[in-house]
Amino acid sequence: MTATAGDRAADLAAAGLDGQNRTALGRVLGTGNVGHAEVGSDGIMRATVRIPEDELCWDPAILVFPEGGEVELTLINDDKNTHCAVLPNNGDPKIIWLVNHSKGTARLSLGGPGTYYYGSTTGNDEGRGLTAALVFGGEVPDSAKIDRPPQSRP
Repeated sequence: MTATAGDRAADLAAAGLDGQNRTALGRVLGTGNVGHAEVGSDGIMRATVRIPEDELCWDPAILVFPEGGEVELTLINDDKNTHCAVLPNNGDPKIIWLVNHSKGTARLSLGGPGTYYYGSTTGNDEGRGLTAALVFGGEVPDSAKIDRPPQSRP
């Protein structure tokens, strides 16, 4: 049986996939909330994610951005444990340590459309569900396009 989009939350709960230590050890990637970044007057896209206490997940688990560019991401650890964030970035990844009940900010440069994943690599945080995604829309920059005839798009 296949679930419709409207039944997704109920089906995840019934299968024990909407939280920690149920059917799976951790939360399955992409099963959390979806959030949207806000574009500031300076052109920088801003968003906030949290680690709720005793849930071992990022909330929202999926952040949607209108296009690639400069991002300011605020990370809040409401948990009683220390975690970290290994974040994608053009060039070297950014790492932010988040001791219990702390907050940090990362400035990222992600130039193209696509899905970028991040998580906490301390202990087995990722294996237990502390992973999330940054999803960027928009067009590929001209500098990254392949020199070929135009392709039909769906």
